Amino acid sequence: MKIAVIGAGSWGTTLADMLARKGFAVTLWAYEADLVERMRRARENDLYLPGVSLAAGLDFTAELATAVAGKDLLLLVPPSQVLRVLMQQAVPHIAAGTLVVSASKGIETETLQTMSEVLEETLPTSLHSRLAYLSGPSFAKEVAAGMPTAVVVASRELEIARLVQDVVSTETFRAYTHTDVLGVELGGALKNVIALAAGVSDGLGFGHNSRAALITRGLAEMTRLGQAKGAQAATFAGLAGMGDLVLTCTGDLSRNRSVGIELGRGRKLKDILAGMKTVAEGVKTSLSTFRLAQKLGVEVPITEQMYRILYEDKDPRQAVVDLMARDLRHEND
Repeated sequence: MKIAVIGAGSWGTTLADMLARKGFAVTLWAYEADLVERMRRARENDLYLPGVSLAAGLDFTAELATAVAGKDLLLLVPPSQVLRVLMQQAVPHIAAGTLVVSASKGIETETLQTMSEVLEETLPTSLHSRLAYLSGPSFAKEVAAGMPTAVVVASRELEIARLVQDVVSTETFRAYTHTDVLGVELGGALKNVIALAAGVSDGLGFGHNSRAALITRGLAEMTRLGQAKGAQAATFAGLAGMGDLVLTCTGDLSRNRSVGIELGRGRKLKDILAGMKTVAEGVKTSLSTFRLAQKLGVEVPITEQMYRILYEDKDPRQAVVDLMARDLRHEND
């Protein structure tokens, strides 16, 4: 099987290396031509995955058409906000029958579309039944180190999910199948917003009680919005929901939690982002999720406060006060 991985961030690089070590012919596409040259020369992604030696058989390119042409499977791992334009550029070169797997987590800010909706708009209808989505609790650094990890592969066609499951699973990377595409991809996107909030709580000096409350009520918020969008509630109790939420809200490797911590400590968002090499998807997803919730008429109090902190410069402590002062209610309301 010939595979192209589109996006050479830490996650894309890790997945490409893992698949190459499994014996597949893998090409990793990076936007930065200079990074491609360094990876070819040093067998290391010094920008996004430093210290990890990449498989000898892994190939690299900065040419998108070269990357996707003639491949049996495309694994898409770019930032969610650039997925559309990349696919518009790539589609003339994608062969009929290609499997297309998205591992990007986010919601477009302009259209409020999920990644599945973006792909179904940009790819020909003949490929729609060949689409799948990879999500779940998976820090790239730990996967690259061979630490046991479980993820989920969702497709509306169960046989496609099973095929991708077989391709990506290894001795230390276990994939489960699912057919609730919306639930799996929304879980992966929305948890980043809650992780920002968990980081804010930590940055303010709050304790485990506060974090537990944010995770639990955040899950309720994610589930409520997901159901309004058409997802299954049970999906959010699985790897792509609760699993990824717990990881991202508690793990020191979480970029979103790290941004939240700095916000809680009083730093301004523009200063935090200026010092980052990688993308914290939750920043843009807070905006798109808040807008989507307004469109669907869904109450999302944690997301609303994160939106106001990020985009209206609201004081994080006042956001906590406003959350705690909301009307008392039944837990299941």
